[in-house]
Amino acid sequence: MQGTIDGFSYGLVTPFVAYFMACLGGALGLRCTTRSMLVTHSWRPGWLALGSAAIGSGIWTMHFVAMIGFTVRGTPIHYDKAMTFASLAVAIIMVGVGIFIVGYKGARGTALFTGGTITGLGIASMHYLGMASMSLDGKLEYNTVTVGISVAIAMGAATAALWAAGQVRGFLWSVGAGLVMGLAVSGMHYTGMAALSVHLHGTAEPTSGESPAALLAPMLIGPLAFLLLAGVVVMFDPLMVMGKPTVAPVEHKPGIPAHT
Repeated sequence: MQGTIDGFSYGLVTPFVAYFMACLGGALGLRCTTRSMLVTHSWRPGWLALGSAAIGSGIWTMHFVAMIGFTVRGTPIHYDKAMTFASLAVAIIMVGVGIFIVGYKGARGTALFTGGTITGLGIASMHYLGMASMSLDGKLEYNTVTVGISVAIAMGAATAALWAAGQVRGFLWSVGAGLVMGLAVSGMHYTGMAALSVHLHGTAEPTSGESPAALLAPMLIGPLAFLLLAGVVVMFDPLMVMGKPTVAPVEHKPGIPAHT
């Protein structure tokens, strides 16, 4: 029996909040990536790690905020907590690989393509692992072509966002890159959801069970708190609005001859 899916049971509230969370995590993470290019190598890993965690948390939060509005008529939905948090770890690790490549090799050429591809695959992997954490009285089925389109959207938009972050320009430039990253995450999510169909087994009596909001809200507290703390760190950084590097170039230090 084909299940009736409703991905907007709270109307447009969950899509807008989800997009905002994706933009917030993306803007913070990409800003940290930009910031890492203005400091010495000893500080760079810390900024890139913070950026990876911010983007990963934003992706994960966006997905499960959107899933609060997802219901299937005739069966309650439950979430496996271990797999749910594993999807968060996958997002942070895979996005981190892409961010570190761009942070150290620059946002151009092969490094940009590789970093954007891995970041996009991290977004897609988080989504489909998060979907696999759902349990219901039915089977999830996906349209292969639409799934491929969703992954391509994630990779393309993630590459564009990393390119924008690598331009090392003003704060508004990073905000714009964050909006693009939010578009990558949200576009990938809802395209992936369009590929989904549910075939109900009909072996259990229909029951309302706990609402998705009641199940997911406690899981969202930690990543939301982290994004808040990351925002505080970024906003109170003295070079937030593009100052000079923390360490002056060797050529400008007193007593050290300039390079030829």
